[in-house]
Amino acid sequence: MLNLENAKVFVTGAGGFIGSHLVESLVPLCGQVAALVHYDSRPEWSNLEFLPEEILDSMIVVQGDITDPHFITHAIRGSDVVFHLAALIAIPYSYMAPEAFFRTNVLGTVHVLEAARDAEVSRVVTVSTSECYGTAQFIPVNEQHPLQAQSPYSASKIGADKVVESYHRAFELPAVIVRPFNTYGPRQSARAVVPTIISQALSDMPSIQLGLLTPVRDLTYVTDTVSGLIAAARAENVEGETINLGVGKGISIEELARRILTLVGSEKEILSEELRIRPKKSEVHQLVCDNTKARNLLDWEPMVSLNEGLRRTIEFVQAYPDFYKPGKFIL
Repeated sequence: MLNLENAKVFVTGAGGFIGSHLVESLVPLCGQVAALVHYDSRPEWSNLEFLPEEILDSMIVVQGDITDPHFITHAIRGSDVVFHLAALIAIPYSYMAPEAFFRTNVLGTVHVLEAARDAEVSRVVTVSTSECYGTAQFIPVNEQHPLQAQSPYSASKIGADKVVESYHRAFELPAVIVRPFNTYGPRQSARAVVPTIISQALSDMPSIQLGLLTPVRDLTYVTDTVSGLIAAARAENVEGETINLGVGKGISIEELARRILTLVGSEKEILSEELRIRPKKSEVHQLVCDNTKARNLLDWEPMVSLNEGLRRTIEFVQAYPDFYKPGKFIL
């Protein structure tokens, strides 16, 4: 097992939803954690702002951009382990700005892997997405399921995964791809389904307004996803593997909305708006995870039930209402 106790760990996308939770878990475990947040003119660290002061004081925050190869090579140099989470992720935006997705998600991944090669790191853990599978051809979805790009976003993530695969085969880079199914929890933005439903349920909006209600998703609480990523960094003999992370249970968007409404004590009507539906051939109708490989290779299993995870997420949205602007969800 790879020892993280004295390791210098570098995390891209640390200001994101999953990234901030990952950094919070890594700081007590590792010798040094450097957290990369996207550089802009605002004096903010995105979701890292939610971390306890003692965690922030014990880490290094780096501002920059993975699309700049010179920067990322300099930033990663001296690291032992790299977690690569930085990506553009909003599917609806990918229809309008596909080039930005390929530049960040594919070329940015090339830059990170080149920097990791230069640094001769012990392990690279890259984060993929279940969207790479497209609409499931069989359930549950294992890692042998065909990859099917149904949006520019999913195409860019498939491209990034193939880059990782090639670097392992061509250069023996010790990299592993972790492919989470739908992760949810505190700090997730309202562009995602769970916080969108919760923020609408808690608002003065007369109804819940969503896209299609029939798609089925496998929802994993963020701390379970994070424990899987850390397990992938520690486990032996997983280089070159792609490993799903998911609970193994599906729930429709309509059923999810009804469960959230019950938890917040609301009887609002749930509406499906045609203008909020993906292009017909781009809709991913069903994704349920086969997590057998994660259980066997990583000794991992999800620990947080859906109801408990939803309760924790509801509490966060209630505590930070200004973080959310209720809107209409596009799945």
